Amino acid sequence: MMDPLDRRALLLRGGLGAFAAAVQPLRALAGDVELPFGNGQRPLVAYPGKRPLLQTTARPPQLETPFSVFDEGAITPNDAFFVRYHLADIPLEIDPDAFRLEIKGHVERPVSLSLAEIKALPGQTEIVAVNQCSGNSRGFFEPRMAGGQLANGAMGCARWTGVPLKSALDRAGVKAGAVQVALDGMDGPVLPETPDFVKALSLDHARDGQVMLAWGMNGEDLPWLNGYPLRLVVPGYYGTYWVKHLNAVTVLDAPFDGFFMKTAYRIPDNACACTEPGKAATATVPINRLNVRSFLTSLTDGARVAAGSVRLRGIAFDGGSGIRTVAVSADDGRTWMEAALGQDLGAYAFRTWSLGIDLAPGAHVIRVRATANDGSVQPMEPRWNQSGYMRNGVETTRVRAA
Repeated sequence: MMDPLDRRALLLRGGLGAFAAAVQPLRALAGDVELPFGNGQRPLVAYPGKRPLLQTTARPPQLETPFSVFDEGAITPNDAFFVRYHLADIPLEIDPDAFRLEIKGHVERPVSLSLAEIKALPGQTEIVAVNQCSGNSRGFFEPRMAGGQLANGAMGCARWTGVPLKSALDRAGVKAGAVQVALDGMDGPVLPETPDFVKALSLDHARDGQVMLAWGMNGEDLPWLNGYPLRLVVPGYYGTYWVKHLNAVTVLDAPFDGFFMKTAYRIPDNACACTEPGKAATATVPINRLNVRSFLTSLTDGARVAAGSVRLRGIAFDGGSGIRTVAVSADDGRTWMEAALGQDLGAYAFRTWSLGIDLAPGAHVIRVRATANDGSVQPMEPRWNQSGYMRNGVETTRVRAA
């Protein structure tokens, strides 16, 4: 891990003002990528601390992981991990010695914790968990809807190091009658009428021992663009709750009614979180737990491969029950074979899978379907909702063997 003094000198010297200098030459060098849907051209851009990633927007930075990265293994490297901000006023300079996390609101004793004090709280732990943007894969929805037109790269799996949020809440002493915890980071709106990005968890969830104040990612400090120096990790839940640059935790004695809970990031209130295409939901609830997904990572749609024996590889994950099986079809779903699962890094992690098959000369349609330990299974066809969230239909990859 980089020495904190060296890191601070680097950050204070360059900050994220290096973006402008870094983006242009690397964009020209790396060229563009065409994602497989309308208006899918994306520049490959390298920001400080990141290899070239697919840029959806520049202000604020929204960067998608090239899908080939997921074939490298279950852990997504820090420099390839996707980036998602909602607000353009992101922190450009942070002094880790001056940083404080405020625990306030409906508590016995408000506290202001330094990084050193946070790291000294009881229960330091690690967990391997997937962080997936709610709108991952939105670009594939039909009919299309507004929002970031993402392919399948707004997700990643890392080993997070930190302490339970519960430890910080216990230090402050939660008062009787508390019901929720609001979570705010150092990014903010440019215009005063734009709502701040604040999320909330039920008190029971916030104190479950798994929701984490994380300062480490894959054995290193958090990358700046992934929340340095402290972020929330909410295993099994969509990334909207994983607040970056976390500096304020407010305990509430009434439900939080901020925009990003009451209005945004809501899904249809039914078992499939779906509606008839083109229609709004009659009732909604805040988005919550990840649904089950799987992907083929070793071949891309339209690939040409040598006929004969082919080793397929991929990943699967869900919201925390873990993966029971991954089934693969090479004939568009008519027959299925069970893949071998790779190392189990925990119920919240990517689970790799592999399967050797024989491909005769000609066209093949490969489909991959995961079943979780809780019995949930991917639907054969994608489901629709008006926000483009939670896409998890069985993925299809068309290849030709020769």
